[in-house]
Amino acid sequence: MASEMRTYELVYILRPDLDEAQRREKMQKVETLIAQEGGQVQTTEVWGQRLLAYEIEHFREGYYVLVTFSLPADRVETFQQRLGVDDAFLRYQVVRVDGKK
Repeated sequence: MASEMRTYELVYILRPDLDEAQRREKMQKVETLIAQEGGQVQTTEVWGQRLLAYEIEHFREGYYVLVTFSLPADRVETFQQRLGVDDAFLRYQVVRVDGKK
């Protein structure tokens, strides 16, 4: 039985020492991982480089991106594991978006 499609938001922080081409490559990687897990990207918002609340891996700044996407509920954990393998992502968080207003 197929799992229910749900909407999620992903906020991730990339290392600030990546150049523009490397950042675009990592952003494309996120979209590719979502597609490989059977999902679909709805929107991507680039927030840009910002100060971190605390130092992470000796970095005081990070490059923030917000992605809204749909994914089968049973594939979220696998998606997060695959994302966590890449050292370019300082932090990331996936949150389910509740459709009720």
